[in-house]
Amino acid sequence: MSNETPKLPLDGVRVLDLSRVLAGPMCAMALADLGAEVIKVEHPGRGDDTRDWGLRIGKTETAYFNSANRNKESICLDLGTADGQAIARDLAARSDIVIQNFKFGGAEKFGVGYEQLREANPKLIYCSISGYDRTGPEAARPGYDLVIQGEAGLTALNGERGQAPLKFGVAAVDMFTGMYATQAILAALFDRQRGGPGRHIEMALFDCGLMITAYYGLEALLLNEDPPKYGNAHPSIIPYGIFDAEDGPMVVAVGNNAQFDRFCRGVIDRPDLADDERFKTNLGRGKNRDALVPEIHAELKRRKRKDLLERLSAAGIPCGEVLGLLEALKSERAIEGGLVTEQPHPLAGSAHVLAPPYRFDGQRPPVRLPPPQLGQHTEAVLKQVLGLSPERLSELRAKGVL
Repeated sequence: MSNETPKLPLDGVRVLDLSRVLAGPMCAMALADLGAEVIKVEHPGRGDDTRDWGLRIGKTETAYFNSANRNKESICLDLGTADGQAIARDLAARSDIVIQNFKFGGAEKFGVGYEQLREANPKLIYCSISGYDRTGPEAARPGYDLVIQGEAGLTALNGERGQAPLKFGVAAVDMFTGMYATQAILAALFDRQRGGPGRHIEMALFDCGLMITAYYGLEALLLNEDPPKYGNAHPSIIPYGIFDAEDGPMVVAVGNNAQFDRFCRGVIDRPDLADDERFKTNLGRGKNRDALVPEIHAELKRRKRKDLLERLSAAGIPCGEVLGLLEALKSERAIEGGLVTEQPHPLAGSAHVLAPPYRFDGQRPPVRLPPPQLGQHTEAVLKQVLGLSPERLSELRAKGVL
């Protein structure tokens, strides 16, 4: 196998990333990972809001910012000025894709709305990300992940039975919205390659949040009420969840009746459970969950995790340790897979950056550019893409545009 990095699918595609925080930047980063040139536009003074969130790295980056901004170039541009708006429009005219998540009407206020840009670039693929339907009565409401998690019913399905509403540990709605937006952009790009038109893609956090409810949402409609909460257990497959061995937690995922029979006889030495008519089918196990699950918990609690994992694996039953976050990131699996990289940093010395999660022709795409310092590429991008002279750049900088 060649050690050369294969040409990435979006090589030659330019993205103008006017977004900030998470959903838009995650979308732009996914396109960057696939080979696109991504120019991230930030305010000269403060930059992306997430440059001030969480743990600091260097002077202008944080762990939060770095999680959504690898493989990008950062330029500073004050879109509140006429010169800044003109530069943004010139960049959009030379781009394939524009991503923005300004408050409703903000893009038009800054002269970078879809209708304002398509005149100069009819083939432009333009993605607007908002909190709610841009054609509905809530169009002007700002969108925040936690608010959407509450309104979309997501906090109602998390946690244990009787527990108060609980959010996801990460900003799941923002992240899913970013990935759904990437899908839509790639579909539009593919269609454009076949001679199709430019497109205005509109994404709403609430729409994507509702999609995440998946089978829980459909069950709620069937029941005409909220389904029960099951915490770390599965609503319809038993035993399937997190269990405590004598020396630590582990995942056991018994996916079918044959696996359950092997689990009872070969793992926990309880053939009586396998022979019990109440438990022979998954539907039966679901109906008699309260009688079966305590028995399983008790049997697993009496055994060492290593022994259980060996027995489960020998029986062909999916299983695994439950690791801490740091343990997972430092695991042999993550290191051998090249999922955690260390990138040079001019102030911090180095910074950890996660790698793209996919492979092409057996190779993972590299982190071509570490998350950028604020405005790190302003002059280089404006010289190369727009051909601005050093004198013009100095003039713009003196006026506070850059």
